[in-house]
Amino acid sequence: MEKLNFLKEKIEELKEKGMYTKIRVLESEQGAWVTINGRKMLNLSSNNYLGLISKKELKEKAKEAIDKFGVGSGAVRTIAGTNLLHTELEKKLAEFKGAEAVILLQSGILANMATIPLIVGEGDLIFSDELNHASIIDGCRLSKAEIVRYKHIDMNDLKNKLEEYKDHKGRKLIVTDGVFSMDGDIAPLPEIVELAEKYNAITMVDDAHGEGVLGERGRGILNYFHLEGKVDIDVGTLSKAFGVIGGYVAGSKILIEYMKQRARPFLFSTSITPADTAALIEAVDILTRSDELVKKLWENSKYIKEKLKNAGFDIGHSQTPITPVIIGDEKKTSKMAD
Repeated sequence: MEKLNFLKEKIEELKEKGMYTKIRVLESEQGAWVTINGRKMLNLSSNNYLGLISKKELKEKAKEAIDKFGVGSGAVRTIAGTNLLHTELEKKLAEFKGAEAVILLQSGILANMATIPLIVGEGDLIFSDELNHASIIDGCRLSKAEIVRYKHIDMNDLKNKLEEYKDHKGRKLIVTDGVFSMDGDIAPLPEIVELAEKYNAITMVDDAHGEGVLGERGRGILNYFHLEGKVDIDVGTLSKAFGVIGGYVAGSKILIEYMKQRARPFLFSTSITPADTAALIEAVDILTRSDELVKKLWENSKYIKEKLKNAGFDIGHSQTPITPVIIGDEKKTSKMAD
């Protein structure tokens, strides 16, 4: 184990810089209020946007699925790990997102890491927002394509870079978060689509923080901008607004068919459990039936932003319920979090 002693220094460096993460253990159900170390605390840091994690209807559907299908799926999707719930969820998600088809994966991070290397590779170009999520960055690196970063939501910079590479012979992919998870700002997707059409680039958006939040009944950023069918690849997660676990890719039938043949997480990792899948079907049904939860989310967001601002906190320029409290110093931020 002495060979790994160098990690001790790295851990101490993290502590010195105020970047060491302390893991808090919840002793209660995830919700607006949680219990940590015996203390009841207001939870302002989860991604449980709509409170679906503790929704009675989701729990009941999960229990029913366990009784019918068991606690696990038992295999990868292509062998014996696809059950009726998986195909039903894919169909419902496609309808909800306004897409031709959907592939269900184990997480949002795997969805990005599965998709990008299938679309571009050596000799191709990726135009990536400089503040894109780590899973997008990792997917780009795995692809071995050349990565061209453009300034955050700066369409002039993106246009200039696309113009610079306009004669490139390989494929071009523009990839962006829909809603940026740190600051809560929204990608200017209509402008991105327009530039992609002009420069013959494929478009991909990660809607992890847009689904359940933006658009009619939380259908996401494509619905919000009326761009269904105009963005080539729509990636999302099922662990945030939907309240469970998993990820997905929505797009054309040909894209999804190819992914089911070649996406490595789909081929080589056991599919999500029947309980999770059944709960997700219910979550999609709840949003399809009513926008009550989405409206309540925005009401709560407006309330907390007003209170924080009136108390003198710097909360940036978020356009969504994500509300950063900007301290300006890493060590002070770490102490406040404690």
